[in-house]
Amino acid sequence: METEIPAMLRAREQILPERFSFHASRMRMQKVTKEELAAMDRDSDRCALELSDGKMDVMGYACLVAIMSMGLGYHRTSEKRLHEVTVANGKPAPVVSSAGALVEGLKAMGAKKVSVLTPYMKPLTQLVVDYIEHEGIAVHDSLSLEIADNLEVGAQDPAAPAQIVQRLDTRGVDVVVISACVQMPSLASVQVAQDRLGLPVVSAAACTTWAMLKRLGLETRVPNAGALLSGAY
Repeated sequence: METEIPAMLRAREQILPERFSFHASRMRMQKVTKEELAAMDRDSDRCALELSDGKMDVMGYACLVAIMSMGLGYHRTSEKRLHEVTVANGKPAPVVSSAGALVEGLKAMGAKKVSVLTPYMKPLTQLVVDYIEHEGIAVHDSLSLEIADNLEVGAQDPAAPAQIVQRLDTRGVDVVVISACVQMPSLASVQVAQDRLGLPVVSAAACTTWAMLKRLGLETRVPNAGALLSGAY
């Protein structure tokens, strides 16, 4: 969240007039387990309150699987609750989540069937698959890298997903999700993989950037960041 979303918006600043500042408040997590994800989600209200003191124009809840592990469709509950925190603080801001943004972005692209790459252990990947399918999008194939340590997830080579995705069955899919996790770096792979596969490629971070730009009423265009950020959606 703190690296790839600023990188995309800085790239956008090279071609469009808007300028951005970035602010973060952190929820704690060390191991990517269902228990730590639940504790992390409980901490999100504090983060929203802290950030709203600075009168943000839009907020993004970064952890995709923290939302998805809380139950089907939970992104709607979370986004509404966190927005209400900002309203109660007298500084209302729209809130997007990476989970909601992924679903919203895939639907905007008309995706009916996708394949998904995640860094998660297989049970958490299954939660992601179930969540996406509950939203009416079939998951044709998924690949779990099975990395439990959150820092290790963040230390992955951002160019690696473009190679790893070749192990994913992408036959007949509409869109490939090259990283269903904003913690796993993938920005360097999105456009490369899209060009190689000849299919639209998105990441959770790219979808979150797209959703933030939508809430801001700005053109959803970022160079070399995949189909969703081409400005067409």
